[in-house]
Amino acid sequence: MVHGGAGNPAPERIADEAPFHAALEQAVNAAIAALPHGAPAAAVAAVELLEDRPRFNAGRGSVPTTDRTVEMDAALMCGRSGRAGAVAAVRTVRHPVALARAVLERSPYVMLVAGGAERFAAEHGLERMDPDWFLVPQATDAPGPGTVGAVVLDGDGALAAATSTGGRRGQAPGRVGDTPVIGAGTFADSRRAISMTGDGERILERLSAHTIAVSPAPLAAACDDAIAALGGAHAGLIAVDSSGEIAMPFNTGVMHRGWWTGGTAPVQTRVYE
Repeated sequence: MVHGGAGNPAPERIADEAPFHAALEQAVNAAIAALPHGAPAAAVAAVELLEDRPRFNAGRGSVPTTDRTVEMDAALMCGRSGRAGAVAAVRTVRHPVALARAVLERSPYVMLVAGGAERFAAEHGLERMDPDWFLVPQATDAPGPGTVGAVVLDGDGALAAATSTGGRRGQAPGRVGDTPVIGAGTFADSRRAISMTGDGERILERLSAHTIAVSPAPLAAACDDAIAALGGAHAGLIAVDSSGEIAMPFNTGVMHRGWWTGGTAPVQTRVYE
């Protein structure tokens, strides 16, 4: 499952749904192609695809801070190993989710931020771009698109979750939201995988993704409860459990989602509920 954020954009921002559907389908197909390498690889493949699509608020197309710069956050968690990697406030890494994966696989840490994350990216050969490359007119001049994420259950029963964002439009430099905080915007264990989107501060305060993961309620009910607990704050999520049950609730006007449940069924995409 993949998502491209939940929000309430002006109608003209979503009048042409075809590019959203196309990007979601491409992201799901990227995950399918990477499935032989495991759930974390598939989740990263999907998110990398969306980071390159400037209609979304992640990677290229991220919304600017008050300093008119881009600061990007991402996280990846492997449910089987229980390990996670995350980065925050990065400015030059083309695929922040790939950097999060590198933190998970090539370091003893969970999160690196700002200059330290940039140095780690350079040391490990991740692709980097000029900071201006990430700024595109539609992200700079119009109400923003959404955070992106993926959750995967692979053929071996392993779960993973990945999320990537450019943060909040007009945020203060150095602000970090829920996306890279493990248990807030991103979480996976042996039972459930969750990627959140929406009001980052409220999701952070409630540790929403972890709350869903540990809830004894069925997946759909646990997801609905987590959104209700945000007290009306705007939010959405995608989640899958080890049995293959999926949930994707949101309380906004729009949430971009795509999913594939195996076999030969085509990729399904949805913008409006």
